[in-house]
Amino acid sequence: MNRLFAPFLIITSIISIISENLKAQYREKPNVILIYVDDLGYGDLSSYGATEIKTPHLDALADNGIRFTNGHAISGTCTPSRFALLTGEYPWRKGAHILPGDAPLLIPTGKTTLPSVFQQAGYKTAVIGKWHLGLGNQTEKNWNKQIAPGPNEVGFDYSFIFPATADRVPTVFMENGLVIGLEESDPILVSYTTKIGNDPTGKENAELLKMQASPNHGHNNTIVNGIGRIGYMTGGKKARWTDEEVPLTFLAKAKEFIEKNNTQPFFLYYALTEPHVPRMPSTFFKGKSSLGYRGDVILQMDWAVGEIMKQVESLGISQNTIIIFSSDNGPVLDDGYEDEATSKLNGHDPAGPLRGGKYSAFEGGTRVPFIVSWPETIKPKTSDALVSQIDLLASFSSFLNLHVSRGDAHDSENVLSAFLGKSNKGRDVLIKQGGALSITKGDWKYIVPNRGAKIAKLTGIELGNSDVDQLYNLKDDIGEQKNLANENLKKVKELQTLLFK
Repeated sequence: MNRLFAPFLIITSIISIISENLKAQYREKPNVILIYVDDLGYGDLSSYGATEIKTPHLDALADNGIRFTNGHAISGTCTPSRFALLTGEYPWRKGAHILPGDAPLLIPTGKTTLPSVFQQAGYKTAVIGKWHLGLGNQTEKNWNKQIAPGPNEVGFDYSFIFPATADRVPTVFMENGLVIGLEESDPILVSYTTKIGNDPTGKENAELLKMQASPNHGHNNTIVNGIGRIGYMTGGKKARWTDEEVPLTFLAKAKEFIEKNNTQPFFLYYALTEPHVPRMPSTFFKGKSSLGYRGDVILQMDWAVGEIMKQVESLGISQNTIIIFSSDNGPVLDDGYEDEATSKLNGHDPAGPLRGGKYSAFEGGTRVPFIVSWPETIKPKTSDALVSQIDLLASFSSFLNLHVSRGDAHDSENVLSAFLGKSNKGRDVLIKQGGALSITKGDWKYIVPNRGAKIAKLTGIELGNSDVDQLYNLKDDIGEQKNLANENLKKVKELQTLLFK
């Protein structure tokens, strides 16, 4: 062998070994993009049976991954579901409920969270989108300075959010705890108790609204971008966003984070606002569906997911990127604004075969689209495994060989085999929070008696409340039409005991 050629072969071999080792190490730490949408129902995607609307990008994600038919948020409302997702703890233990825009941080600092698990494993972490888990240590806060604690103190290296929901003030973007575009000469003040400042309100200046508020929902306080909000705000005129730009801004920031971190493992929690109210699609999507603005923003959401999929493909990281898609709770139509969501339903059923919707203890409140994709690692399939978003923390801790302290994330279960498609078995038991608590074990679901309203007066959604025990066999009756409690007293007692234990 040529003496000059031998060193070249040795160097080539070393480079090859290093390359393979790096690839193996990289495969052990795939990127994870968690796409979490707002108020999307089980029947809102064509991959889940919708016929009046087409969602091709999400259909492609489902076709190349696992489409779970028994995947759940923990609550029928947003803040509790998001708390459970990030902490691995049932929200009713914390008394979590829908927070106003000025609420203090709900997640205790120092607690193990989903993003902190990834941080421990050497990932760069980010939250981009809706937060709605509170900021700071108290209700009274100075919006004109950095606010902490917040996302950056509970596991996220980078945060670009709006504080609560699009229908609540303050209507501003925040980056790492600071309001974007704020002018010192125009400070922001926020109140959820009394009117402040001279900004017009939906209640007093309805003629200024480009989208009328539904009666009695509370969306008639400070007007921003021609839309009445919940809560009062003054100042920050140049910092306020317009609704049409919000989704595009969040998408741009998400793509920017992926681009910047594509050569190292990253975890991105991308929390879209669609199809939550106020539904104000970007101009390009207005009128694109036959279902009014609600349908239009679902198409916009699907397009945004497609843009993320295209980006990871173009960067050459798609094979080593897990994409998880789900919703924080079930669907709602009239949730505060007259946007034709009901009048232009045109035969579409947002909850599909399920009963109830947002706010409900019935399946429509918490059983949501749930898709997991990891090309060439997860084989495409449909799974009926019982899984929940609360289990992501324990499952990824196991995947990354990390130990979660006892007493931390104690309601999260390791169902990694189900998430990776290696098993059709998920968790055995799941407790959920609608108006009433419910417990599901196998095919059986028990709903605790609750004297609350049976139908939500404002939204028309069946809430699942009843003054008697409710027991349903979900295998035979996914629509929860036949209460079997009186015929199965033994099963009722078994589930009661298990729940209250």
